[in-house]
Amino acid sequence: MLILGSNSQTRAKQLQQAKIDFIQKSADFDEGSIKADNPRSFVYLAAMGKMEASKSKFGLDKTILCADSLVGIGNKKLGKAYTQAEAREKLNLQSGNRAYITSCTILYKPEITVIDLSTTYYTFKAFERQDLENYIESKEWQGKAGACMVEGFCKKYIEKVEGLESTALGMTLEKVLPFV
Repeated sequence: MLILGSNSQTRAKQLQQAKIDFIQKSADFDEGSIKADNPRSFVYLAAMGKMEASKSKFGLDKTILCADSLVGIGNKKLGKAYTQAEAREKLNLQSGNRAYITSCTILYKPEITVIDLSTTYYTFKAFERQDLENYIESKEWQGKAGACMVEGFCKKYIEKVEGLESTALGMTLEKVLPFV
């Protein structure tokens, strides 16, 4: 049985849609302890930290899947927003801009470890002000990197996509699926 080492409902939904049996259990890992300026380095270190915490908590004889993702514009990291003001600020940076979402997905099995580091680029039209405020009020942005929800609020503003949507959903499942 696969253990999804994440509290993310979006990642759980990806596994459900792929018809993979799993249990969802998160190991505690403090992402605030990571010292990395580069967004790719940050998600790699965060996913590795989650994996090491999960292996320690659940055992080396288990199959574990962990991931982390981050939204960015240039070299600016847009992590999770914790307040409405932070969500508004992060979303305003993405509005009418080219943003990227980088995800690191790690699958651990006793006989193999598979690591994928992927990036998907989005070019967004400018967000309509009232629509943005309604989204912020809905609180659907909570727990989302950059407060970005490409499968929800941001979807109608996408002008161009370069990469896999699964990366933007927080886990590039198709890259590790052959090994599950």
